[in-house]
Amino acid sequence: MADNSLSHVALILDGNKRWAKKNNLNSKTGYKKGFDNIKKIIDCCLRLNIPNVTLFTLSSENYKRSSINLIYEIIYNNFSQLIDELINKQNIKINIFGSRINLPAKVIDMFDKAEKISNNNKSLNLNIAFNYGFKEEIKEVLKKFKSSINDIDIENNEQIRKLFYLGYCDDPDVLIRTGGYKRLSNFIMYNLTYTELFFTDTLWPEFSTNEFEKIVNDYLKINRKYGL
Repeated sequence: MADNSLSHVALILDGNKRWAKKNNLNSKTGYKKGFDNIKKIIDCCLRLNIPNVTLFTLSSENYKRSSINLIYEIIYNNFSQLIDELINKQNIKINIFGSRINLPAKVIDMFDKAEKISNNNKSLNLNIAFNYGFKEEIKEVLKKFKSSINDIDIENNEQIRKLFYLGYCDDPDVLIRTGGYKRLSNFIMYNLTYTELFFTDTLWPEFSTNEFEKIVNDYLKINRKYGL
């Protein structure tokens, strides 16, 4: 019988606009519903004692879409309240990674503040990928390596891990992608080499804690093999 540990869950949050269209609502309502669902899933992770969660919230490929202004509006109106609940009330540590070039100054300030004031929190590590793409991360890794080439031992796995955005954080045991598509979409691929992948047709705004817990229970039953 499998006896898996679960220290890290990653989620690709897909389907906000399709959920809105399905329910004859505007895209803004879809993004707001999806934003609110983050809190529910994080609450569930706390209850299940999952110490690390990584969310793919915006890819660098989607950054230039017209809906980006709706996403900024949702952040302006809701991020502070969410952060207050996560950081001040639930002792969660926030790490936001991805390119901040061309992001509005107000968004950058919000992200910087969330990371700074939560730095010593311990209940859960919440990594948020925003304006992120793995191919862009690789460029950043190569820049770091080039600037410190004489100080990095490429045979030392811990030194290599430190070059990536997730650093020393355990690799995800589970990746869940909502919305029906079965692809990784340029997401933290260095860290997903042995991750168990789960794809669901459920659109992110209606992805429930019950479905999340079912996936977790299915993972715990897997006889994991590292390699072929």
